[in-house]
Amino acid sequence: MLLFLISMLVTFSIMEGITWLTHRFVMHGFLWYLHEDHHQPTGHFFEKNDWFFIIFALPSMACIFYGTFNGMPWLSGIGTGIAMYGFAYFMVHEVIIHQRIKWFTKSNNRYIKAIRWAHKMHHKHIGKEEGESFGMLIVAKKYWDKVRRDELIQKNG
Repeated sequence: MLLFLISMLVTFSIMEGITWLTHRFVMHGFLWYLHEDHHQPTGHFFEKNDWFFIIFALPSMACIFYGTFNGMPWLSGIGTGIAMYGFAYFMVHEVIIHQRIKWFTKSNNRYIKAIRWAHKMHHKHIGKEEGESFGMLIVAKKYWDKVRRDELIQKNG
């Protein structure tokens, strides 16, 4: 059980880096074809970009199943960590940022404001080059600073 928990938490933690690298070099690289409609919306509810859910879900499920049925709790933990990050990614990216599901539509939470601003800056680039803010859960300081400045302006209005 301890190996499962440790591997799950470590995997969840490193997934932000893996996500950043994948987003920067794969989605904005050789698989731009699948990611392009996310930056240049077609108006459809589903995007080709949604295939990345499947791409990340497959190794997660494989690790969970193989680890469970072969007595390898650390491998199941890796798969579960990937799945937990996928759930967090879904909640942040699809629900909070893009509001494809209308939950949390009006939030004054500073983290949510910062993450929405960072993602807005990512989407100001409609091509695959010259992007910024490729991560998902960790927000760079400059976006936190922007939110704080906006709050001060609003307060001192």
